[in-house]
Amino acid sequence: MGSNFIHHPDGWVGTTAWWKDAVFYQVYPASFQDSNGDGWGDIPGLISRIDYLHRLGVDVVWLSPMFESPQQDMGYDISDYQAVYSRYGTLEDVDQLIEVCHSRGMKLILDLVVNHTSDQHPWFKESRSSKTNPKRDWYIWKPPRYDSAGNRMPPTNWRGYFAGSTWTWDEKTEEYYLNLYGPFQPDLNWENAECRAAIYDVAMRFWLDRGVDGFRIDTVNKYSKRTDFPDAPITCPDVPHQPAPEMWCNGPRIHEFIHEMQTQVLGPYNAVSVGELSNTPLPEQVLPYVSAAARELDMVFEFSMIRLGTGNLFHGKYIYQPFPLSALKRHVETWQTFIEGTDGWHTVFCENHDNGRAVSRFGDDSTPELWEASAKTIALWQITSTGTLFLYQGQEIGMRNMPESWGIEEYKDVESLGFYNEVLETGDEKRIQATLHGLRILARDHSRIPFQWDDSPNAGFTEEGVTPWMRVHDQYRELNAAKQLDDPESVFSFYAKALRLRKEYRDIFAHGPFKLLEPENEALFIYIKESDARVSSSTTEDTDTKRKALVVMNFTKSVQECPDVSGALGCRKGEESLLMSTVRSGQLALETCDELKPWEGRVYLNFRP
Repeated sequence: MGSNFIHHPDGWVGTTAWWKDAVFYQVYPASFQDSNGDGWGDIPGLISRIDYLHRLGVDVVWLSPMFESPQQDMGYDISDYQAVYSRYGTLEDVDQLIEVCHSRGMKLILDLVVNHTSDQHPWFKESRSSKTNPKRDWYIWKPPRYDSAGNRMPPTNWRGYFAGSTWTWDEKTEEYYLNLYGPFQPDLNWENAECRAAIYDVAMRFWLDRGVDGFRIDTVNKYSKRTDFPDAPITCPDVPHQPAPEMWCNGPRIHEFIHEMQTQVLGPYNAVSVGELSNTPLPEQVLPYVSAAARELDMVFEFSMIRLGTGNLFHGKYIYQPFPLSALKRHVETWQTFIEGTDGWHTVFCENHDNGRAVSRFGDDSTPELWEASAKTIALWQITSTGTLFLYQGQEIGMRNMPESWGIEEYKDVESLGFYNEVLETGDEKRIQATLHGLRILARDHSRIPFQWDDSPNAGFTEEGVTPWMRVHDQYRELNAAKQLDDPESVFSFYAKALRLRKEYRDIFAHGPFKLLEPENEALFIYIKESDARVSSSTTEDTDTKRKALVVMNFTKSVQECPDVSGALGCRKGEESLLMSTVRSGQLALETCDELKPWEGRVYLNFRP
């Protein structure tokens, strides 16, 4: 049941890096809490909600970009690394946020966006001012090519993430500059040592000196590009620009650059680091970034699982591709096991600011009953997984995608609109409708609608009568934090209790080896977690048997047969014990029930606490 939790008296055992056991919580500041009635979330609003996060069990707040910016990509286009965008607040507000976090035993990390800047950044303004400017080489400039008819062409045929070419023509100096994302986001040239030194000083040490505890590092594997700039192979013959991630992801000097960042900045400050590692689907590619011996990053986000359902990353990304449960399980197994026997580490997440809501993608939000059940089961899956746990704002109350009835006019994201407008130009009505369908499931916009605090106008995000920057979800009166805080068996309460158990049983859940059972079962997600002896030497009464947990989850809306629990755990029947379940009190006699309700999840132990 939602309240069927058993307290484990041993608490945290052993020692390890603090961030391995921590719960990180991402705050998207524009959408979290507006304090001054301008319809835009801000840092004082976040400060006013810190006790909410503390009550949930958050150890580290990750604040998405709040730096000075023209806001063409929601702050991922930075024009001043040392200033705060005025609608978010001031430097003094950040200082206060650091203080209120630290006073509660919490930490704060910021987003580090240093693959590119805004085209309004002073560095780029200098760089584009002339070919002889000292900062010209701080960005990547190339002369044009010309076809046989004399028409000017970009230096390569690479396609960018937001559609179109990765190159933008500059009339004044008559060269192209590289921008993997929007034309307003020119890429910095990490080959230039002076540029790297400025990044370390201006964008990193400045904030670490103020007391920030580390960084989530945006696009961390894109700093080293192919410097010979070849054309990409023609894989999409019907369009002029071709997917080319192999030209800029995991480039020839990337490990040199990140090791330098670690040794010059992150290490001396003892700053925690988590990198965004895209287009890196193989464990042997990822491990060098997170190996402790390599001294690069503490951990990274790998996106194979969270990308399930998306189409081609560069063409047709939002043409939704349905997937079976077995596909999800294969990805989870790969990334739950890839660090075993190594000195690497892993992250656990199923939501962020760049994806649709987990309960709408991996769960079932079609009815209130299935919404709550699947939101709790997703929570159970995340909380019992090995690695550092990252939650995204609203995940803990089961926030869902924007209603399907909302039109394209409610979508604000530059990527969503870029892909939609591109397909609109084709006039292909079938493809247009398929893209709209995919956007309703996958778009980045879903995670960015205002947080649903209560049932007052504007969901408590901003004042009554104010028009928020994004529309508030139609169902905020039924789904909001205040309603769940008063319910001991709500989604929020389930998260809060399960997070405490994750720490109490850290040797099993945060650190324990993972073993997938029944990989082809399309209804049940079942795995064994075993105690990691490096974290805890606790065992059951049989000293030859390690502490184990069996996680059983029904990922369907139908009743399913519960597997043989004692057999899976390797103990005598009746010796297993139920640690937690997603079902509300009084609905089932859980320990004797042989059936799993729709979207029910349970965790059994092979010992009695």
